[in-house]
Amino acid sequence: MPPARLSPCEARAKIGPLSPSVERIVLSLPGGAFPALAWGDPAAPPLLWLHGFPDHPPTAAPFLERLARTRRVVAPWLRGYAPSPLGGPYDLDTLAADAIACIDRIAGPGERADLIGHDWGAAITYRVCAIAPERVRRAITLALPHPLTALRAIPRRPDQLRHSWYMLLFQLPGAGLIAGARDLALIDRLWRVWSPRFTLDDERRAELHACLAASLPAPLGYYRAVLRPVAGLRDRLTRGWGPISTPLLQLHGAEDGCVLPPRDPDDRYFLSRVLEIVPEVGHFLHLEQPAAIADRASAWLS
Repeated sequence: MPPARLSPCEARAKIGPLSPSVERIVLSLPGGAFPALAWGDPAAPPLLWLHGFPDHPPTAAPFLERLARTRRVVAPWLRGYAPSPLGGPYDLDTLAADAIACIDRIAGPGERADLIGHDWGAAITYRVCAIAPERVRRAITLALPHPLTALRAIPRRPDQLRHSWYMLLFQLPGAGLIAGARDLALIDRLWRVWSPRFTLDDERRAELHACLAASLPAPLGYYRAVLRPVAGLRDRLTRGWGPISTPLLQLHGAEDGCVLPPRDPDDRYFLSRVLEIVPEVGHFLHLEQPAAIADRASAWLS
């Protein structure tokens, strides 16, 4: 059954003009209706794109359009991002279940798809590969190490602890109001710091602001779900993380101001992983160099 089309009444956040090649679809999942953008031949091998924070699918259009030369690329708004369902829970297993349900819709029940995730989308990618390796043919993560590697780095690297201040801010009551204040000034600051060489153009920035204004405080729930409840925190964070057998390419910007580039490969969680540090790009490396990153991704997927 083909995915349903997005009706105007479902568009709670503005979706601006995109390439004529893009389709607006809705993935009917157990968690609700998840609008998505899609590119490429529907008969081509399926690829699922998972965006991160604070972001949504339209910003990545130049990158995704290039991938669609050889793939059917589908990019849903994640849970907590309008116009997708805003309700939680936002724990990693729930988000991974959403992604697996997306694979069911774009590839077929029990079939495989390629998976690419950025930031929180990368965390979801790692989790899907860990718990459902039979559903992912090949995977790529952008701007995030394995979640257990990332969590260990926060207390062990003082420079990373300084860069992670926003995670603590998002635990506070009223954090959604802080994030949305003064026309999302905090969000714009994060983009500037995380990718110092990159500036989102006015049109894509306005689209992103509309999405986040319609979504907050839901996207902050991802960060709260990591640390809450405190009881059983260690067991919850480490449970279910066996070695990842899916062939995986990990790309990280050398100038990432959010998650610092890994100092060592830390292969303990992988059976087949390639780590590459990309020079002269920051956290949003696929937006800073869409052609180069897409070409590297396509080569890996091929």
